[in-house]
Amino acid sequence: MRRTLVLNASYEPLSTVSTRRAVVLVLQHKAVVEHALPGLRLRGAAVDLPVPQVIRLRRFVKVPFRQQAPWSRRGVLVRDRHRCAYCGRRAATIDHVVPRSRGGGDTWLNTVAACAEDNRRKANRTPAEAGMRLLAEPFQPTPADALVLAVDSWTEGASLPHWLTVRVGAPQVAA
Repeated sequence: MRRTLVLNASYEPLSTVSTRRAVVLVLQHKAVVEHALPGLRLRGAAVDLPVPQVIRLRRFVKVPFRQQAPWSRRGVLVRDRHRCAYCGRRAATIDHVVPRSRGGGDTWLNTVAACAEDNRRKANRTPAEAGMRLLAEPFQPTPADALVLAVDSWTEGASLPHWLTVRVGAPQVAA
């Protein structure tokens, strides 16, 4: 299912909604399409609309300030772009840099995406003890970064506009 990023009137990422909900917001003149999926259009008897990938609300919505994005396994995989932090191959699991048995927790700074082979090889050790090194240091994304990363991972080949994907602190994994 396609998702659409919703921006506040100030271009601040707020949330994601289904494409259907995004179209309803646009048709009700509550939002404008900022970026559409190339080549895809929604057509009806009296409507011809590009499929929105990013919409911006016409009115500013005041939201409570959220200091950090909630941690999740899926969030770690999306943050690391499904690339192993040890070898750069496709990752399907997460690894705790400091193992949970040694007091390491489920936090953004202690978890990285890892391929199954490297996860098994590291086992219940730190990367230094296993003779492995991280290609990129884990970082804690802001709530806005987490939304943009999530939408970017759902785009199915279509890319988000450059002005929306510039992220501070995003890891650059060397393949």
